[in-house]
Amino acid sequence: MEKSPFDIKKITSEFCLPGEYVDCEPIKNGHINDTFKVRIKSQEGEKQFLIQRINTDVFKDPDALMENIIGVTDHIRRFIAKNGGDPERETLKVYPAGEGKNYYRDENGSCWRCYNYVAGTSSRNVIDDPAVFYNAAKAFGRFRQMLADYPIESLNETIPDFHDTVKRVEALERAIAQDAVGRAAQVTEEIAFARKHSPEAGRLLDLLAKGELSLSVTHNDTKLNNVLFDETTNQGICVVDLDTVMPGLSLYDFGDAIRFGANTASEGERDLTKVSFDLELYKVYVQGYIEASGSAISECEVNNLAFASKLMTYECGIRFLTDYLNGDVYFNISKPDDNIARCRTQFALIDDMESKWEQMEEIAREVYRGKTND
Repeated sequence: MEKSPFDIKKITSEFCLPGEYVDCEPIKNGHINDTFKVRIKSQEGEKQFLIQRINTDVFKDPDALMENIIGVTDHIRRFIAKNGGDPERETLKVYPAGEGKNYYRDENGSCWRCYNYVAGTSSRNVIDDPAVFYNAAKAFGRFRQMLADYPIESLNETIPDFHDTVKRVEALERAIAQDAVGRAAQVTEEIAFARKHSPEAGRLLDLLAKGELSLSVTHNDTKLNNVLFDETTNQGICVVDLDTVMPGLSLYDFGDAIRFGANTASEGERDLTKVSFDLELYKVYVQGYIEASGSAISECEVNNLAFASKLMTYECGIRFLTDYLNGDVYFNISKPDDNIARCRTQFALIDDMESKWEQMEEIAREVYRGKTND
């Protein structure tokens, strides 16, 4: 076992777990929190749990964060149990620390939490089969459906204005004006592209203001690797990484998944000829998401699935551009041009989306018609 800089045995002992600590193993597929899989032995045998250090530089109010997670997971567990599922495998469970607290704060001020470990599952980082993307879509669609009646007003906004694209545009304009590290003259084409598309930034917020869209519980990080897949059936059975669960528009979740999953190139690909929008992957995701969302999805949302895909790609692109202009202060980089390369990839993807726009919109309408006619 790799030696940890943290006393995981001591930290584990602070949680109400059934048995004695055996050992731990670091889980390294996340970039925000420190996560360890621990083994606990009792008379009934061994069981595994996840011990995780919350990154309070990112999530500055752990109480609000954990209140969201516990509220949402408790709601999901009740839904799963009512519908004959297995809550121990199909959602996360938070184990309390001493005195009934939701997390343990150590002597250094670090905040730790404990989750169930879902055995017999794995996460994916690559779509090597369209079925993988389809099953991820079903998992996120079901997540939406299970939380359709959740009291939105009880959720805390842990990262204010997270998907307010209008404010993202304003942040870009400030970065252009300040030109903190003298890069603006090098990226005039990217700035022009961003400004050309900026009039569309507030479209979904306008629909919300008109009452044509409504707030729902959103995950806000719908990457493929935030779904646990059953290793036997390959079904997406559990949505994880709930730190960014907040009130929002479900279209944000859909669009961000498409931005990531239907791009034929990696996020930082320098060769833009490799960047294209995969209509087949888009279609299977639309199918899985609409199917699993059930009555939770509205016709207005269906009519904006294509637009949400473009909007989330645009938002991500201008965030990369803003950070490049500010001197790479937010996103991690390994090369000086990483952020501008990421920006160009997003903008190239938008170009290809726009060349396939009528097909994208028709796919959404066709799938929805098929569902409503069932």
